[in-house]
Amino acid sequence: MRRLTMRRMGDVLAGIHATWEFESDALVIRFERGIRTPKLFQALRERRVPHEALASVTLAPGKRGTVVLRAAPRPGADPLVEAAAGQLKEEYDPYRLVVPAEREALAVFHHAELLSRIEAAAPGADFSFGVEPGGVVPAERFLVEPPRGALSFKAYDGRATFDGTSEVAFRWSSTGASSEKWKAGDQFFSVRDLCGVEWRSPDVLGGHLRMVRRGGDPRSARPDRDPDAVVFGLGYGPVHESLPFAAAVLSAIRTTDRTPARVAAPGVVAERIRHLGELHQAGLVTDEEFSAKKAELLAEL
Repeated sequence: MRRLTMRRMGDVLAGIHATWEFESDALVIRFERGIRTPKLFQALRERRVPHEALASVTLAPGKRGTVVLRAAPRPGADPLVEAAAGQLKEEYDPYRLVVPAEREALAVFHHAELLSRIEAAAPGADFSFGVEPGGVVPAERFLVEPPRGALSFKAYDGRATFDGTSEVAFRWSSTGASSEKWKAGDQFFSVRDLCGVEWRSPDVLGGHLRMVRRGGDPRSARPDRDPDAVVFGLGYGPVHESLPFAAAVLSAIRTTDRTPARVAAPGVVAERIRHLGELHQAGLVTDEEFSAKKAELLAEL
């Protein structure tokens, strides 16, 4: 039987909450903005995934007569997937497309074509139908762009912001932050000083986002007491805000030049000393702690 081939670039397959567009060198996933679309998909908007970033694609029966296409990215290819570390619920998987029954024939066709494109582009891929990729060659760098969008979110004990390239900041809440975090003061992380991020989904107890410093131990303190972490809670740090944030920071970490970090700006140091003085006057920091921390801040100039 003669095998069908794609006739043109840009063929599309519309599913529930998303549409896949099949380009000659990439899979473009566009998410709907409807009220029933998961908020994570709305935040992601659109993702362009080069074929070399994929390890496999499977096709399986879904619920109520649907079929489900699922593309599996290569390890290390997508910062969003790396940051999520397998914690996303199935219905929030951005690489999963649920196709209505009336489009099953199209799904079968595009599944076969995408497999052949991946096979030509991705080394070491596993193309067994219905089998998760095994022994796939990890990507040496991120091949998928990090999510675009607001790089700020409100956690239970503070606000996290990222300038998009070089610095992450945690600014503590006057009501939610622990005394340990208030004593440490607002935190400013140079991306050059970080080796990773630790995201724990807000859907489970103990959800948090931690900046992992080079040479540091991410298990050294409880997140609610660790100035390197912000804590999630009911309504704080939702997946659609905190996960894209974590992915953007992780992408910046992997692509940042590792030359020695710049010295802190005088204005930033002055603001942190002012905050430290307020803590000292309020009796939350001892004389010895104030002197030691002040000397540490001045040394950054």
